[in-house]
Amino acid sequence: MHRTLTAAAALLMLAATAASAQVTQVQLAYDTYAAGIEVMQLRAFFGLGPWNYHIDIDYHTTGLVGVFYSGRQVNTVRGVWQDDQAAPSEFFGEGVWRGHPRRTLIAYDHGLPRIKELEPPQETEREAVPSDLQLHTMDTLSALAQLMRRVARERTCETTVRTYDGRRVLEVAAHTGGADTLEPTGRSSFSGPTLRCDFEGRELAGFLLGQDDPEHRRPLHGSAWLASLNPGAPPLPVRIAFQTRWFGLATMYLTSATERPE
Repeated sequence: MHRTLTAAAALLMLAATAASAQVTQVQLAYDTYAAGIEVMQLRAFFGLGPWNYHIDIDYHTTGLVGVFYSGRQVNTVRGVWQDDQAAPSEFFGEGVWRGHPRRTLIAYDHGLPRIKELEPPQETEREAVPSDLQLHTMDTLSALAQLMRRVARERTCETTVRTYDGRRVLEVAAHTGGADTLEPTGRSSFSGPTLRCDFEGRELAGFLLGQDDPEHRRPLHGSAWLASLNPGAPPLPVRIAFQTRWFGLATMYLTSATERPE
């Protein structure tokens, strides 16, 4: 009898664990505005599981920015969770900007990014990144995944990471901005309560040739508003505002969200 009860309890615990180990798969679309005009459209896929994650983004410039600075980019990352920290396995990026192809492939080995492909080569446009600054870095999509996991589990944004995209290293620090309610707007499909995460990004290495100066070392700031789109779902970015050195403050608005089957 005792063995039967023990087995039944184990099965119940296993069932409960399986029920809590939900996998979220959602496709999101965003429009980005700066100075009152649309400058970019972006599509993002988030696949978030209890043990791993997968993110794809696809974006391109639009409007006048698209005329003078045309470009399209696709980035993807796959990784696992290690003690609630994002640990990317492979990052891939490919795009065309002003007619010039760009390609990046990074594999990760115990916290060390290994550059498998980089087009154009680093030395043709940027300073070299010291190997010690590459250690224990992650790509920007993994940094976003880690922020979302922190918000989902602890309702806080506090985190600091170093990102490396094969060309430059940034230090990004996020802090909890507090509860915030987004009012309805014709630019977004979302309105309602959110948690605002404020962040600051500072370039540390890999500057464009001739641009390692105080102006380009000056940090840029932004905010991300996260909310659960459905009851029990993890918080996702519904709006992101960020400074740029090209056209000032830009804001990404969520325009649609579609659940994908597991």
